[in-house]
Amino acid sequence: MNRPLIISDCDEVLMHMVVPFRAWLDELHGIHFSFSEGFERALRHKDSGDPVERARIWTLLNDFFQTEMHRQTPISGAVATMARLAQRAHIVIVTNIGEELAAARADQIHRHGLPYRVIGNRGGKGPAVAKLIEETGAPLTLFIDDLANNHASVAQDAPQCWRLHFVGEPEMAPHVDVAHEAHARIDDWNEAERWINARLEEFEAVAEDLRHT
Repeated sequence: MNRPLIISDCDEVLMHMVVPFRAWLDELHGIHFSFSEGFERALRHKDSGDPVERARIWTLLNDFFQTEMHRQTPISGAVATMARLAQRAHIVIVTNIGEELAAARADQIHRHGLPYRVIGNRGGKGPAVAKLIEETGAPLTLFIDDLANNHASVAQDAPQCWRLHFVGEPEMAPHVDVAHEAHARIDDWNEAERWINARLEEFEAVAEDLRHT
């Protein structure tokens, strides 16, 4: 029987992103990033207080990932938890960083002790998750992400997948609403590991029963 599959996001799930991004914006661009405001008004020019134009926000994000990924560090507990889960399931990282930066992302997380396959994605992750389930023939799939829109996408395209809403950045988590299409919201890896293991144990118990029928 094929092994279960765990599909995880990277930023704010495995690696800190918004805090180093905020520091870089402040140091090099004179921009303040407030976690308490919506995306459209979160970035403001420090000299004027005016919101940063949406088009420039995307340019800044791209520039950060092109040159500043070395600033990112693992979320507490992520590396050890994933190493334990990898003994029971395949792990794949699906990250909305684009195919052009997937190799750089793989190098980044591999250096931090996360030696897993990386897939660069754009847009909702449902199609990528559905494709992975088909490719691997996984009998059980768990999806972990910090963004509600990705949970909605996976719920539509791979509804059989367990979905865990996880925001591992403590400064950001209180400002992120629960993703209603997720089965659970957990922001700590110790608790998340218990939840994931419970799903794996349920699956293993059913599989064992089937072998004896």
